[in-house]
Amino acid sequence: MSNLHPAVERVTQRIIEKSKASRRRYLDLMDAEAERFPNRNALSCSNLAHGFAAALEDKGAIKSGRGANLAIVTAYNDMLSAHQPYSRYPEAMKLYAREVGATAQVAGGVPAMCDGVTQGQPGMELSLFSRDVIAMSTGIAMSHAMFDGMALLGICDKIVPGLVIGALRFGYLPAVFVPSGPMPSGLANKEKQKVRQLYAERKATRADLLESESASYHSPGTCTFYGTANSNQMMMELMGLHVPGSAFVPPNTPLRSQLTRKALHRLAAIGREGGDYRPMAQVVDEKAIVNACVGLLATGGSTNHAIHLPAMARAAGVQLDWQDLDELSAAVPLIARVYPNGAGDVNHFHAAGGMGYVVRELLDAGLAHEDVLTIAEGGMRAYADEPFLDGDTLSFRPAPAQSGDDEILRPVSGAFMPDGGMRLVQGNLGRGTFKTSAVDPARWTIEAPARVFDSQEAVQEAFKAGELNRDVVVVVRFQGPRANGMPELHKLTPPLGVLQDKGFKVALVTDGRMSGASGKVPAAIHVTPEALGDGPLSLVEDGDIIKLCGHDGTLTVKADLAARQPARAPTAEMGMGRELFAMLRHFADGAERGGSAMLAEGGL
Repeated sequence: MSNLHPAVERVTQRIIEKSKASRRRYLDLMDAEAERFPNRNALSCSNLAHGFAAALEDKGAIKSGRGANLAIVTAYNDMLSAHQPYSRYPEAMKLYAREVGATAQVAGGVPAMCDGVTQGQPGMELSLFSRDVIAMSTGIAMSHAMFDGMALLGICDKIVPGLVIGALRFGYLPAVFVPSGPMPSGLANKEKQKVRQLYAERKATRADLLESESASYHSPGTCTFYGTANSNQMMMELMGLHVPGSAFVPPNTPLRSQLTRKALHRLAAIGREGGDYRPMAQVVDEKAIVNACVGLLATGGSTNHAIHLPAMARAAGVQLDWQDLDELSAAVPLIARVYPNGAGDVNHFHAAGGMGYVVRELLDAGLAHEDVLTIAEGGMRAYADEPFLDGDTLSFRPAPAQSGDDEILRPVSGAFMPDGGMRLVQGNLGRGTFKTSAVDPARWTIEAPARVFDSQEAVQEAFKAGELNRDVVVVVRFQGPRANGMPELHKLTPPLGVLQDKGFKVALVTDGRMSGASGKVPAAIHVTPEALGDGPLSLVEDGDIIKLCGHDGTLTVKADLAARQPARAPTAEMGMGRELFAMLRHFADGAERGGSAMLAEGGL
């Protein structure tokens, strides 16, 4: 692409260069696997008979080798609102496959936990590593060697990254992600946040809070704030793994059904026997990873992807780090403001022009790679279109030329901010991520005495006792991958927001996680090296002066850390299944690498 932005080109070329060896190993493996497993007839007769024994009306086609047999890997459960619509998908997908002479089988299910349910609970300590369990579960589903393509049903936080990682190890096959869409908009986000803060101040009852929350999260579909789940959907478009424009179409609508139908038809067409072979290994390359990063930054997406993107990239043999993200962030303007970075939710974003508008703006400004292989005909430019129904027929048209709401979506030429608002901060406390796009620029620099805690519960107790009513940098350590699985720490958001609203200079520094829903308080998160293992955070003491600056990327403490002994780590908790994940904690690598024992021990 001739008009590619110099920074995007520079970062892309650096990623290509440092990934040469690992990418070559990955592609060589995929070539060898494709040769080893050319189709299901490579199985023995006994193996094959087991595979189609329960296929009912599809048994003859699978037995004879007639047509593609497509794997459905589903993250369905009906507790998780985003995944509840998937209940009836497999039945419909089998019908759609038959329409083009293919078959489909549910190859396996993967777990899907809801961070909204486990937030602030012991189960949250399983959350990050559920991504690796999902990847391994995807591997188990695909290990039967019965399939010619992968239809991946997943939406939420760890589910999509886990499915990507697992499916990439079978990247000689094509893969399509099939979303289900967001729930209708509920209680206005500002009202929801107001009630949360009032509850933190003991000015609202639990009944008030529950009424507010249930008016926000109220029906099947994805939660409508722009957190990790909806950032996932954006990235699947920018990586070319969706049918164009399918990310934010509501569930249980005729258009959604036709997009799912199109996904199955397209998957059948891009297999090895279809004449338009588009294996996932070739779709997810260095440029696709950069496009995902650019989309994340341009839309103010979830900081969780500072962890998930390097992990997904590793599974494809691509090396990505926070320096790459930081340099892209400096070049990519913020063109969307979606709650919690703005007032509107993803439904408002979609109505204002949505993904088609974003993709066109990024391509026309030279901020995204157009010359990439996607599952769609027409490459990345096809994702600048939006789907619609012409009668009962699925059609596509160019996304709106003008934003439908310039408080939510703007052109590159009139962006909300000149950069993507996800900064690398670093210094003698390590390296971390600061989502500046969610924070008032007047608060990008905080320098104040530290108050050190080993849990978010201890922070809440100190807040309730009035001990934090001052300028303060709250340090919450021993929350990294190896310590306790790196839980999200959203119990901290309301009390720290109260302190900030009282006029105090407040910041958070932690080796734990926050996400796209982390709110308005300046925060250096995912700090690595983590405190466990004598990282710098283990040496910080109450009263140390810490500086966090989103302008110059500073994360420092004024103290002679070398003269100190590290704090003792808390004993690992048991219960709620946490002990089952001890091995994943023990072998996990750092947050910047993705926080994964599976990838580290797998030599990836």
